[in-house]
Amino acid sequence: MVEEVASPTPGPGEVVISMKAASLNFFDVLIIQDKYQVKPSLPFSPGGEMSGVVKAVGEGVARVKPGDRVMAYTTFGAFAEEVKTHERRVLPIPGTMDFPTAASFVITYGTSDHALSDRGALVAGETLLVLGAAGGVGLAAIEIGKVLGARVIACASSEEKLALCRAHGADETIDYAAEDLRAQINQLTGGRGVDVVFDPVGGPYTEPALRSTTWRGRLLVVGFAAGEIPRIPLNLALLKGCSIVGVYWGDFARREPERFAARMTQLGEWYREGRLKPHVSETLPLARAAEALGRMASRQVQGKVVLVA
Repeated sequence: MVEEVASPTPGPGEVVISMKAASLNFFDVLIIQDKYQVKPSLPFSPGGEMSGVVKAVGEGVARVKPGDRVMAYTTFGAFAEEVKTHERRVLPIPGTMDFPTAASFVITYGTSDHALSDRGALVAGETLLVLGAAGGVGLAAIEIGKVLGARVIACASSEEKLALCRAHGADETIDYAAEDLRAQINQLTGGRGVDVVFDPVGGPYTEPALRSTTWRGRLLVVGFAAGEIPRIPLNLALLKGCSIVGVYWGDFARREPERFAARMTQLGEWYREGRLKPHVSETLPLARAAEALGRMASRQVQGKVVLVA
C-alpha cells in the first residue's frame, strides 16, 4: 500500500535524500516476512539500497551537502520518494555512474567484495564456486572473482541465467537444477575441488558444495535465498581442514568503518576502470514496488530490478 506521509526532517548526523532509484535485494523479502536478523517496527517501508540527491542535512554533517549525488544503504525505508538515513550510510556516486546503477552498487558489490576479499581471502589462481550466480550479489561475485584473478564456476537454475553469468565473466557454469552439483564440480576441477564457495542460497546446495571444497577450502555463508538454513555435519570441516565463514556486510560496515570506506573506494576505482559492470535487468516505477517484491520472492529476478521515482 502506498501512502502520503510528511517529508522527513534530518536530526544530528542525518541526511535526507530525494530518491531517484532504489534496488531490490532478497533480504527485502525476508524483512517483510519477519525472517531477517533486522526487525523494524511496524509500519515500515522496505528497501535497503538507493541513490539520489541530498535534499537536506542535519547538524554536524560534513561529508555531504544539499545537491550532492549520493548512494546509500538503509537496510529498510528506501522505497520512498524521500529517505532519511545516517551520514555514515551515505557515499558519493563514483564518476558518471547513473542513478539506477548507483542504487545497485553499495550493498551488492560491497557484500560480494567483503566476502571474497576479506572473509574468503581469495587470491589469484584459486577456483571460486558461486551459487545463485545470476542474482545481484552472484553476478558481483563473478566479476570481483575475475578481478582478483580466480577461475570462476557459476551455478544457477537455467541456461538463460547461466548465459548471463558467462556474459559477466564466468569461466565455467553448472545448471544445478538439471545436473548433479558435486559430479559437475568434480569433473570441472579434475577431482581437486574448489578453493572458495560463495553461498547466498543455502538450502540443498550448501552441503554438496562444502563437500566439493579442496583442502583448506572456505565456505562463505552469505544468505539463504532457498528459504532453508542448512544443517552442516561439522566433521566435514575437520576432515577437509576447511573453514565455514560468516559474511555479515552490514555489521562489517558499522563496526569497521575505515576498512569499509577503503573497500568502497577500491570498488569505485574498479568500476571506473570498467572492470565491474552492474546488471540492471529492469526498471519499474516506485508504485510497482509490491509487484517487484513478489517477483523477487518467487525467484524470477536476474541481476537487479530497480524502482525509480
